[in-house]
Amino acid sequence: MSPEIAKHNGNKFAQSPLRSMPPPSSFTPVTPHLAISPTVSVVVPAMNEAENLPHVFATLPQWIDEIVLVDGNSVDDTVEVAKRLRPNVKIVTQTGKGKGDALAAGFAACTSDIIVMIDADGSTDGREIISFVGALVTGADFVKGSRYAAGGGSDDLTFNRRFGNKVLTGIVNVLYGTQYTDLCYGYNAFWARHLDVLDLDCDGFEVETLMNVRAAKAGLKVHEVPSHERTRIHGESNLRAVRDGLRVLRTILREWRRPPKQPQPEPAATPAADRGVA
Repeated sequence: MSPEIAKHNGNKFAQSPLRSMPPPSSFTPVTPHLAISPTVSVVVPAMNEAENLPHVFATLPQWIDEIVLVDGNSVDDTVEVAKRLRPNVKIVTQTGKGKGDALAAGFAACTSDIIVMIDADGSTDGREIISFVGALVTGADFVKGSRYAAGGGSDDLTFNRRFGNKVLTGIVNVLYGTQYTDLCYGYNAFWARHLDVLDLDCDGFEVETLMNVRAAKAGLKVHEVPSHERTRIHGESNLRAVRDGLRVLRTILREWRRPPKQPQPEPAATPAADRGVA
């Protein structure tokens, strides 16, 4: 186990005993040198992103087991483009509004052991998914993308967004004893069995903060991996720095008073759920 994974919110945790290796037939080839046994779902919330989806889907690895596109009642050809690009894509029609609501609907529709969330505007690179999955199968419970970790970066952060993210990240680190470097970023992955702990009940862009805070409160093993954020390819973002920053701050303070949920224990060593790498 790597020293990065063995470090959890500044504290060492005991290494769990190794379990028996799953049969070779249960592994999915990822690279010529790596195969994994857990299945992987990718959730893509999208509203009027028909022009961006070809760029996004082109970066998604072929070894992904399931793509769940949550359509926010688009008025363009978002759904049709998604089906043309990946005929086996699972389409979920959003009944509420906002990114948080869309992610909750997408997560509920996933059938895999691991869930990865990315954006549909081209700002997140699907080729980085291997880093998130790799951290999960080697011991993490929840993996955060970080634009500030060594190797990460952003082409899209304005001064206001960068400053606000730094302040909000600092508040979370003080209140919750975490060592996060990036709070408000929408590239995350986690084991599906922790959905109950995350318990998404917000609508807007504060959803990333909510997930990060609840993961920490529940004592999940959280790991950050470097990620490079690109600028939106087409269209305009619905993110508003001041409005959404205030929503994030209210979420942080509300969660500080809310009792944490207990995570689900790691399941027995069945091939689909085993954290195996080969």
